[in-house]
Amino acid sequence: MSQITTHILDTTRGKPAQGVVIVLYSQHAETWQELARGTTNQDGRVADLLPKGEVLARGIYKLKFFTQEYFDQHETASFYPFVEIAFAVTAPEHYHVPLLLNPFGYSTYRGS
Repeated sequence: MSQITTHILDTTRGKPAQGVVIVLYSQHAETWQELARGTTNQDGRVADLLPKGEVLARGIYKLKFFTQEYFDQHETASFYPFVEIAFAVTAPEHYHVPLLLNPFGYSTYRGS
């Protein structure tokens, strides 16, 4: 399993958000470098964002969720064209960063 995993639950539909593109970036001074990208599966998950065994250095990272395309596919008006969640990697352990999503709001937490 990847060191960084995520999933998206569409809280309005009560279902996983399938087909959402997610990009992982690392921060370098004032810029961001793309490290990996994936697309959520039928369970709304991306479990293989990084190659198995790859460990990120300590630092600041972010996941960018391209939500507009998802809402467009469901013919749903929305407010956020994308969601970015920044987080700190402080140890060589697993980080799960879920997104609870609806057309006009979102929430996140550190999962397990």
